[in-house]
Amino acid sequence: MSGSTAALGPAAAFLAAQIERLRSIRPRRRIVFPEGHDPRVQEAAARLEQEGLVTPFLSVPQEATAKYAQLYFERRRLKGITEQQACQIASTPLYAAALMVASGDADGFVGGAVNTTAETVRASLQCIGPAPGVETVSGCFIVVVEDKNCGHNGAFVFADCAIVVEPSAVELAEIAIATAETTRRVLNAEPVIAMLSFSTKGSAQHVSIDRTLEAVKIVRGRQPGLKIDGELQGDAAVVESIAQSKAPGSVVAGRANTLIFPNLDAANISYKLVQRLGGAMALGPFLQGLAEPANDLSRGCSVDDIYGVAIVTALQSSHASV
Repeated sequence: MSGSTAALGPAAAFLAAQIERLRSIRPRRRIVFPEGHDPRVQEAAARLEQEGLVTPFLSVPQEATAKYAQLYFERRRLKGITEQQACQIASTPLYAAALMVASGDADGFVGGAVNTTAETVRASLQCIGPAPGVETVSGCFIVVVEDKNCGHNGAFVFADCAIVVEPSAVELAEIAIATAETTRRVLNAEPVIAMLSFSTKGSAQHVSIDRTLEAVKIVRGRQPGLKIDGELQGDAAVVESIAQSKAPGSVVAGRANTLIFPNLDAANISYKLVQRLGGAMALGPFLQGLAEPANDLSRGCSVDDIYGVAIVTALQSSHASV
């Protein structure tokens, strides 16, 4: 972290650090905004372009529609989609933007300023689809708290806050692996993953704890190099003094920057409470596990929200290693 960035508060420092990283990526990432008619989107895109951060597209080139229609047809014909239907669907801005990413003509898209989350996620799944080997697409929030001693300079990734309501052990494991990749790409940090529970290291027994423990085994089997531990209570995961008492010897407890919740209820409630009562910055939700980035906005989003989500989207791109 540069000296100028270190002087900022954690939330501002986080955004400044991401902007600094993004400036070093060349060529610029190409981000398409399917709701380019919205004044908020137009203002955010102009700011991103003026600052040299990304190359924004506010519409899909009309001459590419036939190509995108054919791509959609190839992906969906086994689902019963006809060529005529594919042409109609590919001509809608949301699907055209997702197909632009799927074809490699853009590096990511940011939608949801006008469209619903369900519509945005559906277009992403149908047009871009999961990354190879990924079965579970999930959603995360970047949460930055005032205490720089927590997480990675105050920053955490919370998951799954948006998509999978009651994950199985396998789904929890895939959420953890995908979130680890988000931590690498967006926080630019080594993931330290806590699988959260109401129990720490056997202090209670329940089927949900068994599911969490099984997820830890699956992750260790698939990616043995990841730092992951569980089950851990929230305080044991992020407070070192409590970790020493509840989970001595854990390489994760007290140091976690990647928090995996047992279900959507816990994750969504937690990030909102930390945001509203703790004054944390919460950016998201960001979709994880897709072949290329596609992210959703709240329909009540601000220009700053769109700006921040676009920056993270550019960093999520598989071409964005720095």
